[in-house]
Order: sequence, then structure tokens, then C-alpha cells
Amino acid sequence: MFKKYFSPLIFVLLVFNYCSDNITQPNEVRQLTNIEKQVVFSSDEFGFKLFKKINEFEGEKNIFISPLSVSMALGMTLNGAAGTTYDAMQSALEFSELTNQEINEAYKSLIELLIQIDPKVILQIANSIWYRDNWTFEQEFIDLNKKYFNAEVAGLDFNDQNAANIINNWVDQNTNGKINKIIDIIPSDAIMYLINAIYFKGTWKYEFNKENTREDIFTMGNGEKINCQMMVHKNDFMYYNNSDFQAVDLPYGDGHFSMTIILPGSDKNVDDIIGQLNSTIFNNWLNNYEEKEGTIQLPKFKLEYEYLLNDVLKALGMEIAFSNHADFTNLYKPGGVSISKVKHKTFVQVDEEGTEAAAVTSVEVGTTSISNGFIMRIDKPFIFLIRESNSGSLLFIGKIIKPVFN
Repeated sequence: MFKKYFSPLIFVLLVFNYCSDNITQPNEVRQLTNIEKQVVFSSDEFGFKLFKKINEFEGEKNIFISPLSVSMALGMTLNGAAGTTYDAMQSALEFSELTNQEINEAYKSLIELLIQIDPKVILQIANSIWYRDNWTFEQEFIDLNKKYFNAEVAGLDFNDQNAANIINNWVDQNTNGKINKIIDIIPSDAIMYLINAIYFKGTWKYEFNKENTREDIFTMGNGEKINCQMMVHKNDFMYYNNSDFQAVDLPYGDGHFSMTIILPGSDKNVDDIIGQLNSTIFNNWLNNYEEKEGTIQLPKFKLEYEYLLNDVLKALGMEIAFSNHADFTNLYKPGGVSISKVKHKTFVQVDEEGTEAAAVTSVEVGTTSISNGFIMRIDKPFIFLIRESNSGSLLFIGKIIKPVFN
């Protein structure tokens, strides 16, 4: 049967294909370990849940997300979580059956596999951690993300107006200029950014002939008809259909990567199909693929998408990670920090030659506003006074530039 093992980006989505029982791949690819397969399945489940929830929030809008990017950025953040915060994030990410060590090791090996699996496809995955340079974080947290996520780690003066530009330049470079900005301003309570960037460029294994592209009509969900540039290609494709939809795979490069397109039937809409999606059902569909001759008519499109994931992730069970009760003591031992925002940006362009896509996910960690206390880091020169409160008498006043005790 035709099997696939990595996260799909649904409704014109990139499916990362590792092996196939029906199709002989030109390059031998190692089999996934059982732990890797479990991580992939969990990542798929999280991706489908994330896509469904965003679709509920967004309604009749174009959507394009990278579950892998979101999962990886939150996977790095998970290394800093503890207690019930860790449990909630682990559950939301569908990793409940795995230890943190297993998650980290599987991510590392899967990244290595993905970026070199197909020499005809460009796939770049980069991770980074940027922190307020006058704060001290847990070394184990830093070391884990360096080792397993190959994260670049740097301290910055977040009060410097150029700090956001430095982070954005890293994003720009690691998405080949397709996404040039993820941070607008750095708020005063932000202490860390954990960022994942993915860049994908794949040429169709069977390219569309530009001479066959023509002006055509595309009917939107509300019945409105708009003009489009329709590409046309006839070939043998892996194909499946049932009473609800048609599905086809369009391979890139050597065939390890492909685009899966799902087209609802005449009495269904995209929400009907999205409502069915989970890893088990999706893989069952793929298992029923058959190679058939057919003609594909696909509109060219280009999309830039941006979404703040806070409410979606809270709805998926991660609310505590954003709250005053968050426990990230494995990131910062004194505590009092939480996730402030998770921001996601994507880009995709589909034309006759292939597909170019990019994604960036930024997890902003900041200090919490705690009802029964606050955090005051006296880590720079300060003034102090000694006074009598009843009379208001000021007894002493001073400043400390260099605290010394000996």
C-alpha cells in the first residue's frame, strides 16, 4: 500500500514522503525508527488539530500553515516547561506517550533526514533562540536546544532599537527573503524568542507546460466567480476518489516530496472534508491511492499568510502556558515567566515549474503579571532610601553602582 509518514499542510499542502511500498524511489531511504514514527504520527495529529481550529477561527479565508514549524518552535519551548505546564503542552502537541528525550532525539534525526532526502528539492530548517542579554537562563535548556534542534543561541540588548532588526534579518536569510519580518517591536516584558524557519523549493517531477496555461474561471465557496490562470497537465498520477472527494499527489524532484490536493465532491465543501481529518483517516486515504492516467487543472496561486496562534493553542489545551500559572522553571529557574505570543507567518507560490514555500514561527516568552506578587530584577545601578514613614523623614539616600560585600 502507498504509505507516507510526515506532516501534511492541508488544502494544497506539502506532504513529506519517506517511503512507498508501491513506488520505487531512486535513492534508498532508511526506515524510520518506531520512536520517529510515533513522533511523526503525533506531529500529524497536532497539525490536523491546529489546521481545523484555525479554520474554525478564520472562516472563509485562505489559510496556509506549517504544522512542522509550529510544532518545532513549541518543541524547543517544551524543553523549558515543567509540571502541569509541561503536561499541557505535551498533550496539546500529541506527545503524551513519549518522554522528552525521545521527542528531542526523534526531532533531531528527522530534521537530518528531511533536509537531505531529495537532492532535487531544497528544504532548509533553521532554529534560533534570542534572549535578553542581562538575564541568565538554565544552561540545560540552552544545551538541549543546541544539541537536538541545532538552535543558534544569542543574547541581545532588547532595549536596543536594532534588536528586532537583527532577529528579522535572521528570519529573512533563513527563508530566502520570502518572509522578512516576524517581530514588529520587542515589548519591555519580553525576555526570549524561540524561532523556527523553514524554506522549501521543489520543482515538479512532471512540470506543467506554460503554453497550456490559460485564463479560466474559479468559483469560490460563496458562489462568486473570479478569473484565474489555470495550469493543465496530463500524466500518470497517484490518485484516489470516493463519494466525498478526489485526491491526487503531484510529486517534486525525485518523488520524496509531493503536493497532495483534495477536491470536495459536488455535494461537499472544504469544511466537510476538513472536519474528517486526522492522521489515521488521512493515512487510510493514502493507502487507497492507485496510479492512474489523468489530467490535472490547477490554478496558479501565491499567498502570504499571518496568524497569531495564542487563542488557537489555548483552545487546544495549552492555556496554562500563557497564564500567570505557567511553569517554565526549566527555562528560567526563578519562574514568573510564560508564553506571551506565538506568531506564525507563511508564504507559498505555485506555478508551472513547482512550488516555493516558507514558514516562520516565533514563540515569545515574557514575564508574567502575577496577582499576588511581581518580579523586580535589580540587576543594574539603583537608588535606595531609608525613611520614617509616619513623619516622612528621609534618613538616608544613596545609589549603588557596584554592589560589593566582603
